Amino acid sequence: MTVSPALTDVLDRIAQAAKASGRTDADVTLVAVSKQQTWERVAPILGAGQAVFGENRVQEAMERWSERRSKVELRLIGPLQTNKAREAVAFFDVIETLDREKLAGVLAEEIQKQGKAPRLYVQVNTGEEEQKAGAIPSEADAFIAACRQTYGLNVEGLMCIPPAAEPPGPHFALLAKIAARNGVEKLSMGMSDDFETAIRFGATSVRVGSALFGAR
Repeated sequence: MTVSPALTDVLDRIAQAAKASGRTDADVTLVAVSKQQTWERVAPILGAGQAVFGENRVQEAMERWSERRSKVELRLIGPLQTNKAREAVAFFDVIETLDREKLAGVLAEEIQKQGKAPRLYVQVNTGEEEQKAGAIPSEADAFIAACRQTYGLNVEGLMCIPPAAEPPGPHFALLAKIAARNGVEKLSMGMSDDFETAIRFGATSVRVGSALFGAR
């Protein structure tokens, strides 16, 4: 196993943030965001023992990971088009970007056909930004209920990406509040610049790219 100073640093920061919040590092999963990174940058992180990776595009993930699939947990953290749902259900362990009823219906059909169910997170657009995917907060409860009751999907978690120009804390707090009132246990929130804040607000997984791999 190789040594990665960047991975060691991020894991140490996760552990410190968790401890400061009365939690342990085991409570927080590091998702290494390998999207659009060269394999030369990804390989040392994998070799150092990191086993959970996040990808933005289905095709890119399949090209990168097909031959190494058994070694890692893969999470889809980018928008999912319905015409890629079949491949996504087959290939990913977790889909973090369930954001609309049409997609919920297609995922339900594919899960039924394939007999394989990736863990599902509903994406919430906490900042109600037009350019971002996700259910807006006022509609999140109804969407989560529809996923469960209409489509028979098991919603494991919620995910958000706060607006870049705003303090992230209130957005993390809002996501945690939505999760609590809907009985959702997992929170995917926090990236390289704010994952320690996210841990303070209850993140169970953080999505870290540039702090591990450097800028793309």
